[in-house]
Amino acid sequence: MSSLFDLLRELFSYGFVIRAMIVGLLVSLCAALLGVTLVLKRYSMIGDGLSHVGFGTLAVALSLNLAPLQLSIPVVLVAAFLLLRLSENSRIKGDAAIALISSSALAIGVVVISLTTGMNADVCNYMFGAILALSVSDVYLSVGVALVVLIMYVLSYNRIFAVTFDENFARATGMEASSYNMLIAALTAMVIVVGMRMMGAMLISSLIIFPALTSMRVFSSFKRVVICSGVLSVFCFFIGMVVSFGFSTPAGASVVLINLAAFCVFSAAGRAGLKV
Repeated sequence: MSSLFDLLRELFSYGFVIRAMIVGLLVSLCAALLGVTLVLKRYSMIGDGLSHVGFGTLAVALSLNLAPLQLSIPVVLVAAFLLLRLSENSRIKGDAAIALISSSALAIGVVVISLTTGMNADVCNYMFGAILALSVSDVYLSVGVALVVLIMYVLSYNRIFAVTFDENFARATGMEASSYNMLIAALTAMVIVVGMRMMGAMLISSLIIFPALTSMRVFSSFKRVVICSGVLSVFCFFIGMVVSFGFSTPAGASVVLINLAAFCVFSAAGRAGLKV
């Protein structure tokens, strides 16, 4: 036990670790809350699609010496709205629309990189995550975005619940369901962009999918799933960071593996009849 305390004391003695923890815990919480709705509406892969769009935007920003995160937020927001419109109003539905846009954006990013900077350290950091390289400005931007997402989610919780379970009924009662679908897409886009620096474009969607799916193995009500997802996501991120520091493994991959372990435990509990 003393060695664990020593490890934690050493871990939190570094300023960059404290910055990473603050951003990571907030982004993990936001992603988990939104993930419940996205999974239930069968849009769970939107995180993966938007992260590929973000990567393409980051590649262009790096090649033009622009601020990557500031440029990515508006572009990924537009992509989120476009994905939603494609899924709702065209012949290209759901996962096909996501695959179409995400693969195109990823291809653009790879071509731009190959013609300009090449596969340097910055590009790899955005692909696979470099949470310990967060700058102070990145922290301020990420915390600000996360707080906006949390506030908007709490204020719109009842409406989000309604459009998640019965969008047609919500429309019949006079609710602007399309507006709240847009809100969900916008909040997801912002979380994806700030989370890419932490988890990387290849792994950020795991923060959206895993906590929701894990919680649903045991809990059945929407509120309980949301609460469990938020708590579980924060817990898994913290443990993943400790494991990463203790065993010198990549932070993003460590967090994903801890989430996978939690999913296996909850799945076993669900099969054993532990349902709430």
